[in-house]
Amino acid sequence: MTTAYPEMLRKANLRVTAPRVAVLAEVDARPHADAETIRAAVHERLGSVSTQAVYDVLHALTEAEILRRIEPEGSPGRYELRRGDNHHHLVCRACGRVEDVACATGAAPCLHASEDHGFVIDSAEVIYWGTCPSCLSESEPTKENA
Repeated sequence: MTTAYPEMLRKANLRVTAPRVAVLAEVDARPHADAETIRAAVHERLGSVSTQAVYDVLHALTEAEILRRIEPEGSPGRYELRRGDNHHHLVCRACGRVEDVACATGAAPCLHASEDHGFVIDSAEVIYWGTCPSCLSESEPTKENA
């Protein structure tokens, strides 16, 4: 998808720069990564890029709706490419693992609010919380401990 990053930037009327392309590539490679993880990967990819530059790029790409920022409770903001599919997220309470989940029902906005208070709803953000299979298996008692 590397060739698509410059086009994504141009469609959003943003200049194509090495830090912007690198951030897009790293977010694409690491969906749901936090800013620090993305910063470290971009630094490794480009060499000299400031922390502030990476944060500025994340902000600009989020504002341009190229990236989507999610903020599960108790977790730093996490980033993913905005794909326009209005998916939701499943978060492990134990390790913080995040997985995409398709819409609960029907087309966007997926869930119909019981009361819309006059709003025209065009999207829904749902976070399901639970325990991932890895954490579940780690918490199961072994025969020796039972």
